[in-house]
Amino acid sequence: MHSKDHPPIYLDHNATTPVDPAVLSAMMPYLRNEFGNPSSGYPLGIRAKEAIEQARKEVASLLGCKPGEIIFTSGGTESNNMVLKGVVDFRAPQETHIVTCAVEHPAILNPALFLVELGVKVTVLSVDRSGLVDPADVAEAILPETKLISIMLANNETGTIQPLKEISKVAREKGIPVHTDAAQAVGKLQVDVNELGVDFLTVAGHKVYAPKGVGALFIREDRHIQPLIHGAAQEGGKRAGTENVILAVGLGAACRIAAQRLKEDMEKMQLYRDRLQEILFGEIEGLVLNGHPTLRLPNTLNVSVPGLEGNLILQGLTGLMASTGAACHDKQVKLSHVLSAMGVPPKIGMGALRLTVGRTNTLEQIEEAAGMIVGRVKELVSADG
Repeated sequence: MHSKDHPPIYLDHNATTPVDPAVLSAMMPYLRNEFGNPSSGYPLGIRAKEAIEQARKEVASLLGCKPGEIIFTSGGTESNNMVLKGVVDFRAPQETHIVTCAVEHPAILNPALFLVELGVKVTVLSVDRSGLVDPADVAEAILPETKLISIMLANNETGTIQPLKEISKVAREKGIPVHTDAAQAVGKLQVDVNELGVDFLTVAGHKVYAPKGVGALFIREDRHIQPLIHGAAQEGGKRAGTENVILAVGLGAACRIAAQRLKEDMEKMQLYRDRLQEILFGEIEGLVLNGHPTLRLPNTLNVSVPGLEGNLILQGLTGLMASTGAACHDKQVKLSHVLSAMGVPPKIGMGALRLTVGRTNTLEQIEEAAGMIVGRVKELVSADG
């Protein structure tokens, strides 16, 4: 069990990541002496402006785009809202149609629902049992007034990776812009906007070892969307408000580090995840894998113990930090919308555990965590039996 010398093992990197020490170091000067406003013309302001532009280059470099195509936001949610609301002409909302899918993050589904209430047409595509969208369904959903297709790159719960290149190809043939919420994919997969063929792409800082409250949005240079926040002309007129130099610098540093470590991180995460999977499947009878067996993030393992509630398993494990596949609202356990969209039966879905490894984990921790889960499941099963 955990103690001061032995803190709990953290296997919830899809929820948030710790801030990388090098990211913290990069930010410190801007918390202390380098406090200039990037819009000011004297050296203090100019240095702040240069720091933001350097950070913009670092984010662009990770995504394979031009620095001018990156704008800094307050996080993935803002970036997503900006694209979905930015393609709508609010004078005639009924003239806009948007295509998305059932396993998106609430930061896509809820803005979409808001737009539906205003008269925008939205098609929510279903997914198969492994959580994949069929590009043929995307093609079929396109209407003359379709203004956007928004499909996530990788799912936050199951790690399933969508066939985005094929979806973009379908969209390009019809001249429709594509947005992808890549919050979970950036830093875990090779993400290149041109290879994916997307026009808009969302980045969330706290999934890539930068702080919470910062994100980025890639907007292809020939695409125009209405700003979400109006004011002065910061961020090329696309997002008003004095720039958050501190957090932009943090995200830039995080992206630079992610680019340097990508190959090594991907291999290590996959090794650890596979080891975790191997132990759990070897020891727990009837265990079910949720998500695609191969087309998923290298760090993500979502499994269900049929007949047992996931939160009940975790409640007894004070030495482990992980998530369940179901959220508890008002003491009722509700199946996650992702598993439900994949057609996972409630009896199985309720037992879901999302175990996501990261840079800070060791193989020893993985094996210890697996042992803890196995022990707890056996304890609950024998108590049941």
